[in-house]
Amino acid sequence: MTIALYAGSFDPVTAGHLSVVRQAARLFSHVVVVVAVNPNKQTLLTASERVALVQGAVARHPNVTVTHTEGLIVELAREIGASVLLRGVRGATDAQFETELAQMNRALAPEISTLFLPAEAHLAEVSSSALKERVARGEDVSAYCPPAVVAMLRERLTSSLRSHP
Repeated sequence: MTIALYAGSFDPVTAGHLSVVRQAARLFSHVVVVVAVNPNKQTLLTASERVALVQGAVARHPNVTVTHTEGLIVELAREIGASVLLRGVRGATDAQFETELAQMNRALAPEISTLFLPAEAHLAEVSSSALKERVARGEDVSAYCPPAVVAMLRERLTSSLRSHP
């Protein structure tokens, strides 16, 4: 059984992320989606909110589970027996960053491979940051994320805008 680990901040999960999960679910026996918690990074959603949103979005894939960690991703990969780290890429800028990250992970854990999976082409411009910006401007983002994410972002960003006129 090959376990693949797909980590990210998922603040929030997007259709691009889910495109990567769908591909991974077809390729690997088990896919673990990991909400990476970086205490130095300010997020809109809490770790438990992000985990719950991802769980809801991947529920139809029986070989996909969701967890979170504050530690190094390669350490979690070793703990759960994952032999592959998955990284989603949208374009050249992502590829450069992701390649550097893969090289760092290889130095830390040479026994774990990194595989890049591109999201579907029409989702190449979708990022969590852009999603939040669009919602804050009142735009419809339903094509770029699950309905539960749309609702959570509208609630969070609208109440945030009301409290900061």
